Amino acid sequence: MPSGRVKWFDADKGFGFVSRDDGGKDVFVHRDALPEGVEELVKGQKVEYSIIDTRRGVQAMGVHVITSPQSSTAPASEKPKRSPEELGSLLQDMMGVLEQQVMPPLSRGRRPDRKTGAKIAEMLRAVADDLG
Repeated sequence: MPSGRVKWFDADKGFGFVSRDDGGKDVFVHRDALPEGVEELVKGQKVEYSIIDTRRGVQAMGVHVITSPQSSTAPASEKPKRSPEELGSLLQDMMGVLEQQVMPPLSRGRRPDRKTGAKIAEMLRAVADDLG
């Protein structure tokens, strides 16, 4: 699952951007992608998210806040598991990504390009770890 740090977030406008840990283009984040009970993000917060390519660029979906800007990242073994509701929402987002980014090339008898395949595999492994 892709991760990054909040670059900025304007609570009044309801959107912001996340700098990706993998060095890719910044990801647009709308308040609708935030978990229930989270109204805004703070610069420097560590987040995980699924991504989708839109006509206007890359957008985050199913954002999960990992740390506050002042705290350090907990080791993976101490990372709390997502609630069933969060997993359900995340899986719905994943199905949309699979339908938009994986199914088209497969229906044409081809595999997705390596970069897309690697991102999808990372996302699937993260969810599998959470389910296990």
